[in-house]
Amino acid sequence: MLVKVLHNGSCSKSNAVLEYLDENGVPFEIINITEDPLSILEIRTVLKKLNQIVFHIIRKTEKLYMDNFANKNFSEDEWIKILSENPSLIQRPILIKGSVAMLGRPIDNVKFFIEK
Repeated sequence: MLVKVLHNGSCSKSNAVLEYLDENGVPFEIINITEDPLSILEIRTVLKKLNQIVFHIIRKTEKLYMDNFANKNFSEDEWIKILSENPSLIQRPILIKGSVAMLGRPIDNVKFFIEK
C-alpha cells in the first residue's frame, strides 16, 4: 500500500524516514507541506487519521512558535488555521496509510507502521 509522507525537506528526521522507505522498497508519495501547505480540511483529516488533537502535531520547539504562539490559548479551530498558514509548525514527518496515520518518529515506529 502506498504511504503518503507529509514532509519538510529541511527536516533531518523527515529526510531520514524517506531514506528508510526508499531503502526498504516501500512505495511512497511525498507531500511537501512547506511548498504545498495543507488546507484546513486536510489538517482535520490528518488529525482524524492520527486520532489526535491539534496540539499533538504542533512543533513547540520551532522559533516561530516560541516567538508568536507560546503560552497563548487558541481553540482547536484557531490552531488548525494557524497551522494551515504556517506549515513549519507541523510535526514531521507524518505518514499516512489508508485511514490511519502516525508521526514518523522515532524510526522504530515507522518500521512497525510499515509492517502492519
